[in-house]
Amino acid sequence: MKSIPLILCTLACLPATPSKGADPADASIAPPPSLGGRALTLSAVTQAALAANPSVREARSRASALAQRPAQLSAWDDPKLSLSSRVARFVNIAPNGFTDQMIGLEQSLPISGRNQIRARVAASEATVAVEEVRRRELDVVAKARSAYFRLSRDYALLDLNRANERSWRETIETTRAKFEVGTRSQADVLAAESELVRLSEARRDLERVRSEDQTELNVLLNRDPSASLGQPADVGFSRPRQTVDAARLRGMILSRRPEIRIAEAALVVASTQRNLARKMWVPDPALGVSAQRYNSAAQAVSEVGVGVSFTLPWANPGKYRAIEREAAAAETAAQRALEQVRLNSLGRLRDQIARVETSRHHVELFRER
Repeated sequence: MKSIPLILCTLACLPATPSKGADPADASIAPPPSLGGRALTLSAVTQAALAANPSVREARSRASALAQRPAQLSAWDDPKLSLSSRVARFVNIAPNGFTDQMIGLEQSLPISGRNQIRARVAASEATVAVEEVRRRELDVVAKARSAYFRLSRDYALLDLNRANERSWRETIETTRAKFEVGTRSQADVLAAESELVRLSEARRDLERVRSEDQTELNVLLNRDPSASLGQPADVGFSRPRQTVDAARLRGMILSRRPEIRIAEAALVVASTQRNLARKMWVPDPALGVSAQRYNSAAQAVSEVGVGVSFTLPWANPGKYRAIEREAAAAETAAQRALEQVRLNSLGRLRDQIARVETSRHHVELFRER
């Protein structure tokens, strides 16, 4: 059976969404339990997958790093300090005719607000990283749970195979006894022995499949591929619901699916960058203060000056109009991408509901038999 699709795991596999502003790397996760005991539980596998999977841990670290960017981008530019002093002069000048020493301090003033807009872009990008953490968590949990159920199936099939072998060995003994008294033919004995050989071959194949499933589960849990795993506990069986509330699932998909939330955050980034492109026409002035000391001056400071400088974006209109057009096109592309992700998610939900209904029908059919 194929693994549970990520759509349904988005709805049920994980607890509530982390609160805004929370550091994904510092999320409180209990250490993974020991998995080498006699019974392997589904909750232990899920907990270990969330705590130890390398892909999830890498995504958490990346989200934690991106969460530090808004504070950097919202800050003012560093002030600039300049110092100059006369080293040598090779002409004769009158007293107080030239400057011997000068000190200056310059600070850029972000009156356009571009720093705050860049910080909002960074915050949206950090939101994308947090949703990527959720997406990977859901993906890893879905794969780990699927591997757990496959491993449980492997043990059940091996038990069934052993029971069949015991039954056929008894059948062979009975058939041989009847052959000796002439009530069964030699062909019956050979057929029973052939069936026993077929079961032996099937057991080796089942053992190989079980080994592959154990390897996959160990890798998902960041364990050595050859590490021992306990036998999965009996997960039991609960009667499936008669109907699936498609409208409720539709709302949950649109509000909670990580891919949709990532696309929504990407649209916010594109919209904010378009606003930033408009602000590029507004220059940020730099205010400077300088103090000078003339030659032959007795006082420490002979003159104090104040100045302001700024760029002239209006002198290069083609450049900034192109930036605006690029940002507008990127926003349109992000909107189209969001629409596509929503449609794809709803389509996958519809297909998954059909699969669930089909599986429910099969289960009910065989339970009645």
